Amino acid sequence: MKEFYLEILTPSKKVYEGNVVSVSLPGTVGEFQILHDHAPIISTLDVGKMKIRTTADGESVFAISNGVAEVLKNKVLILVRSIENIKDIDLQRAEKAAERARKRISDRSNPEVDVARAEAALQRALNRMKLKTTL
Repeated sequence: MKEFYLEILTPSKKVYEGNVVSVSLPGTVGEFQILHDHAPIISTLDVGKMKIRTTADGESVFAISNGVAEVLKNKVLILVRSIENIKDIDLQRAEKAAERARKRISDRSNPEVDVARAEAALQRALNRMKLKTTL
């Protein structure tokens, strides 16, 4: 199978760089897959599941947050706020994060609570919990 170059960055570090066979991503208008010689695109990404397949390591699954993907001439650049291999997800930690976010969301009377940020945190925690328990 033909490969292409993939680079994944978060605000704090480079998470991955190397050749892959395919990448599946949660686009904001639906899931999509990138293969060798994919047409050039720029797509926004939603919180969800990202799958990477390599000839050496097989398939790896990650929980990702919102971001952007750019495909151009067999090079894919993915920028996300956060990414976590499902093997590394601590289910209890994700459940506690969801509980904290729910409490912040329900405390709308407190003007210091950033509801949008709490809702985003809840969405990320629920995604990690879902991926950890289904895969």
